[in-house]
Amino acid sequence: MTRFSSRRSFGTGAASAMGVLFVKPEQVRGSQANSAVSVGLIGCGGRGTHDAGLMAKHEFARMAAICDIYDDKLEAAGKKFSGAKAYKNYKDVLASDVDAVLIATPVYLHPEHFEAAVNARKHIFMEKPAGADAKGCRRVIEAAKRADKTKRISVDFQQRYGKDYRKVHQIVSSGELGAIKMIRASWLGSGPPLRSGHPESEEKMRNWFFYRDTSGDMIVEQDCHNFDVVTWFMGTHPVKASGYGSRMMRTKGDILDNLAVNYQFENGVVFTYSAHQFGRDNFQDVSETFLCEKGWVNTSRRGTKVFRASAGKVEEVETKYDITIDTVNAFIDGIRNNEIENAAFTAAESTLVAIMGREAIYTGKETTWDKISKS
Repeated sequence: MTRFSSRRSFGTGAASAMGVLFVKPEQVRGSQANSAVSVGLIGCGGRGTHDAGLMAKHEFARMAAICDIYDDKLEAAGKKFSGAKAYKNYKDVLASDVDAVLIATPVYLHPEHFEAAVNARKHIFMEKPAGADAKGCRRVIEAAKRADKTKRISVDFQQRYGKDYRKVHQIVSSGELGAIKMIRASWLGSGPPLRSGHPESEEKMRNWFFYRDTSGDMIVEQDCHNFDVVTWFMGTHPVKASGYGSRMMRTKGDILDNLAVNYQFENGVVFTYSAHQFGRDNFQDVSETFLCEKGWVNTSRRGTKVFRASAGKVEEVETKYDITIDTVNAFIDGIRNNEIENAAFTAAESTLVAIMGREAIYTGKETTWDKISKS
């Protein structure tokens, strides 16, 4: 597999901050600047309907189709998105005249559904991560290479689009604080709800998060968010990892409920990571900290902190909204304004970083980027 290039090579300013590849308006046919973007939702679970709900609130977007294999999910989504046509097969959504699709199916299905959406030449908004294993990530990468260059492909790594995150990224990438010398990040909090009341034959799909083969484990499905921030700020991926994990409280499925991984980048920078899903309501730490030569920054969905050694004080900004709104708005506005990106490559890279950490935990041995990317 081709080694990923740094996002810094994509351009400057806002485009560089988001990894966006812009296409000139005259290169794009069928501009939708004066019409609403019609969207088809594939996967009517909690996250899918949440994202679709945000899209439905956009002035220039409408939910035209909904799709799920379960009748109860379709019925619930139908009540929320009145007028949207219901489908049981995702291929029928792709064959319809919707402009864009929102892929929010279980992780292991992302590569298949993404590839099909690319082949159907739709604008694509896909939930993270890229896939549950390295093979799936490679499938996403290969499909992305063939994608229509007039179509926008976004992945729901919200931090890349969050306004406060982008401001801090600009400070770090400008060199104002000097080089990054060490990184710490964590996702310490609760996990997703456990679903019940369904037939045993539906267990693996209804509770797909709790199984390794359908979710990729918590480090891939959840913790990929932290890894995406780190690869974004560093402009590349770590080259090796070692780690540990276990099940201390979880009784359902076969995924871990706590873990710790140490990564190292080619330039020697060490990145320490920890996560758990113990569900302790009185403690939570979901954030990334970058220690630099002339200060440090801390980023999270709740807000950011910047310390400049020259000023000797910490500047804090509180984030008071769901930054998924920024991601959704960037997607719809990007389609309408012909601001085209293909975020599948960076999404696959961040997912592979998570898979590298997972394999280090599973095997109990140091694992390298080359081994994972070529496995």
